[in-house]
Amino acid sequence: MIKVLIVDDDFMVAKVHAGFIQRTPGFTVVGAAHTGAQAVAETERLQPDLVLLDIHLPDINGLDLMGRLRSVAPELDVLVISAAREVETVRKALRGGIVHYLIKPFSQTDLQERLEHYRSAYQSLDASKDVAEQSDVNRVFGLDRSERPLPKGCSIETLRLVEAAVNAAAGDVSAAEVAQELGTSRVSARRYLEYLHDEGTLDVRLKYGVGRPERRYVLKGA
Repeated sequence: MIKVLIVDDDFMVAKVHAGFIQRTPGFTVVGAAHTGAQAVAETERLQPDLVLLDIHLPDINGLDLMGRLRSVAPELDVLVISAAREVETVRKALRGGIVHYLIKPFSQTDLQERLEHYRSAYQSLDASKDVAEQSDVNRVFGLDRSERPLPKGCSIETLRLVEAAVNAAAGDVSAAEVAQELGTSRVSARRYLEYLHDEGTLDVRLKYGVGRPERRYVLKGA
């Protein structure tokens, strides 16, 4: 489970964002902070994997805060959520090593798409192996699916449902189990699962029994 700390000066906005995150499989909100000082203290105490960081805080600019947060949690990743639209602000955030910059206001879907990309790209790159392949790097920079189209007859909407089903599973899953969960055919579910395996998002485990071994799918590095 990816631990998230929300840093936003507006209590209600932070609560709304927490609701978005809690409805995203694979993520959990471990706390919230409303000032820079609170953010440093909570980051040191909670050691989150990811901070959703607003730029406009009452005691410090959020971009200036990033270095302090990483001084108490060196492996911390930062996703900026802000109403700030100035190009130089965005450039400064990128130079600071953020994983994404999301401009307020945004929808639950907008945030969930960024979180899912972070989970599948950054987290799998960190944990899966010692040496990165080009496909791993492409996934981090969002190039993998634009380079390779979905199989004929497949849709991005169903692909996301399949990904969500695998994310929500306690362990590995079969094509038959995903098909039953989504109400699709086993052949269709397997087509999507094999696509995700080819893209490097899923690993395949073989379960041996009577007859042919069953192919079971699990998140990369899980």
